[in-house]
Amino acid sequence: MKKKQENNYAFIDSQNVNLSIQELDWKLDFRKFRIYLKDKYNISKAYLFIGYMVEYQDLYTSLQNFGYVLVFKPTLKYKDGSVKGNCDAELVLQTMIEFSNYDRAVVVTGDGDFHCLVQYLYAKDKLKHVLVPNQNKYSALLKKSAKERILFMNNLKRKLQYIK
Repeated sequence: MKKKQENNYAFIDSQNVNLSIQELDWKLDFRKFRIYLKDKYNISKAYLFIGYMVEYQDLYTSLQNFGYVLVFKPTLKYKDGSVKGNCDAELVLQTMIEFSNYDRAVVVTGDGDFHCLVQYLYAKDKLKHVLVPNQNKYSALLKKSAKERILFMNNLKRKLQYIK
């Protein structure tokens, strides 16, 4: 008898992923990444948490076409030109809203602010993996809460790098 395929969801901290991968000196191809998540972890739904800026509408459309469900956070522009749009609360909330709809979650981040979420998912056997973009720079709190379910993206450059 064939085993039922898991129905897993991904919850992706886009800012953390982008900055962490850039520090590794490559750029993530989000189209390839969506396919990778589906094939490797049976991700049926991938939530991407991202700050909203009107000038990036084409990017948002592309990401949706790749199969991501975008959850936007309004951004604030400061006088110095910097932009802030932290999506941590949205990621935690959406993970809990969807809790009964997925078998297991893949949380993609290196941010220790998600320690309590990861710890809870682990305790409820709802954590598939924490996928950390940069093994050289991430919160030890995640290692503590995800235990053996922590994985890293450092060795995925050849598979997931964006090439023009």
